[in-house]
Amino acid sequence: MKPQFSEKIIVIDYGGQYNQLVARRVRECGVYCEIESYRTPLDVIRSGKPKGIILTGGPDSVYKEGAAGAPEELFGMGIPVLGLCYGAQLMMHVLGGRVERAPEREYGKTQVVIDMPHSPLYEGLPASMTCWMSHNDYISRPAPGFEITAHTGNCPAASLACVEKKLYAVQYHPEVLHTEYGKEILSNFVYRVCGCSGTWRMDDFAEAQIQSIREKVGNGKVLCALSGGVDSSVAAVLLSKAAGKNLTCVFVDHGLLRKGEGDLVESVFGPEGPYDLNFIRVNAQDRFYIRLAGETDPERKRKIIGEEFIRVFEEVACRIGSVDYLVQGTIYPDVVESGLGGESAVIKSHHNVGGLPEHVNFKEILEPLRDLFKDEVRKVGLHLGIPEELVMRQPFPGPGLGIRIIGDITAQKVKMVQDADAIFREEMKKAGLDRTANQFFAALTNVRSVGVMGDERTYDYAVALRSVDTVDFMTAEVTEIPYTVLKTAMTRIVNEVEHVNRVFYDITSKPPGTIEYE
Repeated sequence: MKPQFSEKIIVIDYGGQYNQLVARRVRECGVYCEIESYRTPLDVIRSGKPKGIILTGGPDSVYKEGAAGAPEELFGMGIPVLGLCYGAQLMMHVLGGRVERAPEREYGKTQVVIDMPHSPLYEGLPASMTCWMSHNDYISRPAPGFEITAHTGNCPAASLACVEKKLYAVQYHPEVLHTEYGKEILSNFVYRVCGCSGTWRMDDFAEAQIQSIREKVGNGKVLCALSGGVDSSVAAVLLSKAAGKNLTCVFVDHGLLRKGEGDLVESVFGPEGPYDLNFIRVNAQDRFYIRLAGETDPERKRKIIGEEFIRVFEEVACRIGSVDYLVQGTIYPDVVESGLGGESAVIKSHHNVGGLPEHVNFKEILEPLRDLFKDEVRKVGLHLGIPEELVMRQPFPGPGLGIRIIGDITAQKVKMVQDADAIFREEMKKAGLDRTANQFFAALTNVRSVGVMGDERTYDYAVALRSVDTVDFMTAEVTEIPYTVLKTAMTRIVNEVEHVNRVFYDITSKPPGTIEYE
């Protein structure tokens, strides 16, 4: 069900932490980009007819036994290749250069001096720039046919090029914001080297996806998992344009939603809402609480919630008759962070990713948004005419508050998180921060401590407040919330939410943390 595009860049993933960011930056240049594992057969890479290939960073040393590799043929297909950090070292290693342990490791912002300003990667850029370095090894001898195009004080070959074969290698990371002109360097590769014209647009994607789904589904019956979040809402409207009345949207209230959210979703997508959808609401709070009782492991909680979702949909499908397809709002970060499509470690299991159990009664899952990043999903939503107030809502995970409660889940704990979160959101809105902070919420820690409420000692829970600023949700920095806002939120939470006597503010960035808690 993947629509075809005339231009594509393939990112080959060697386990680097910035692999998704590389793909995201290429898409910002107006060119479609996909991530593939370095284990992907070369025939598969070639069959995708990419205009260019980018090799990511990675944790290995190319000269060690068992290190992630690449066939020499990859560099001889006539397709432009750009190696980043480990990818640069691998290119040199495979093609006859030499890579060794660096006498002095380079990490962080480093001044790079351009030796060949007319090299296609550096056209239009200054003679020196600040770049982000992160490497223990270095290229001590270029491969035959390569020229050094830039250096640093500690790295004699900060970038290299074999212009004739359209092979380029850079030791730094142009994809991160810390690198000056990083976007321009990638843009030069995409346009000047690969010859792309930049035709990747969200409206093109939406129309191509609608047509692709229409051809695939035909008269088949479609069941959509609608949570009311941005992803599932956009997926539902996209499918409604492709399948019409053959689509049934099922909203499962699993009791792990934000305060008042179930009624809000029904008001938008239900019979009184603006969309002509077949809408079914299933109130399944009790059965989820029973299944989750006593479970503390975060992965098990996710899987239980996901499995119960499938069971609910099976039951609904039996009631409404034959169903051929199940629609889910999976997006690209879900795919990659679930260990599919690249070499990333499994950051999270996700009930939207990984296929159906063997006995499920659907022919196939449709995931129309699985190739998009969050901000791209929003653009599709706006193109489809979904109201901005819904499209621009903050992300809410499929497992809901189940991953914002550390430890076991009970109805009482859910109410504590809902109430604390509602207070925090109110105070952020009053301060005008609700549209500038990209995601914020309250989570219930599993920490209990002694407190004093009135004249009595308490032994109650601590709530953590979390707010981050991010562009693509791949990396994030803490929101600098004024102290008065935090203090007001804290005071209200400990006074208004039962069994909470402490409030923390989480200032951890991503990485090393994640945006969510479990």
